[in-house]
Amino acid sequence: MNRRQFVQSLGLISLAPAIMNLNKLNRLTQEFDSTGKMPLLFVGHGNPMNAISENSITKGWRDIVSEISTPSAILCISAHWETKGTFVTGMDQPRTIHDFGGFPQALFDVQYPAPGTPKFAKEVQQIVTKTSVDLDDQWGLDHGTWSVLVKMFPEATIPVFQMSIDYTKGAQYHYDLGRELKSLREKGVLIIGSGNVVHNLRMAQFGQNPTPYDWALEFDAFVKDRIDAGIHSELIDYQKQGSAAQLSIPTPEHYLPLLYILGLQEETECVDFFNEEMAFASGSMRSLIIR
Repeated sequence: MNRRQFVQSLGLISLAPAIMNLNKLNRLTQEFDSTGKMPLLFVGHGNPMNAISENSITKGWRDIVSEISTPSAILCISAHWETKGTFVTGMDQPRTIHDFGGFPQALFDVQYPAPGTPKFAKEVQQIVTKTSVDLDDQWGLDHGTWSVLVKMFPEATIPVFQMSIDYTKGAQYHYDLGRELKSLREKGVLIIGSGNVVHNLRMAQFGQNPTPYDWALEFDAFVKDRIDAGIHSELIDYQKQGSAAQLSIPTPEHYLPLLYILGLQEETECVDFFNEEMAFASGSMRSLIIR
């Protein structure tokens, strides 16, 4: 070893503790930045009045998010945004949409001023390959999203964006499209499907504690059983499940958000159910978390 090499080696030795500390700091920073894989949620959102009410349903929403880490962003697939083609909201400040009528003014006064997340909206465009995804700057957050989030995350500080439901496509398409979103979970995005397992407003009863229809209870139990058993194929082919399914899902928009979430489930993940209630005799509030 010549003199110059000797001097350089002394310098490296003297710097070694600092280098080791820097490496440790980098590892700690990486661990701090990593949120881990986020769980998945499907929520029965039901009556928009839940947004300004306190009841067992809103308590269930609040309790379930207390068990998870704070998301870096929230992606919601809501029953109330149906489009021809697939879109994601890409604006910086999505508006609060009051997409209903006949409710008290207090409900129309609710605002959910969460920021949007153009970054993640563009990422969805990149990771989805089975269809083209377009950015939308007109929609915002409909009540399938904000009436739930106002209870889960009332501060409205977490960025939120929505993905639309292409009404021209069948159930298998939506299940498969959900699977393509899996990389978002590793980046701290909480993916929520918002709809109802059973949703038949035409047969709803608005009296005090109406008795649920037998067919509603039957199909709700069927869905729970198949999810527990990991048999998603029969849930995708729900139209073949007889009259209980047909009465429970007269139109598919409230059921399809569930298929996005089931499509994202990995084989090793477990399902826990909450809010296992029936509202208005024909609306299942069944919700679940996958983790």
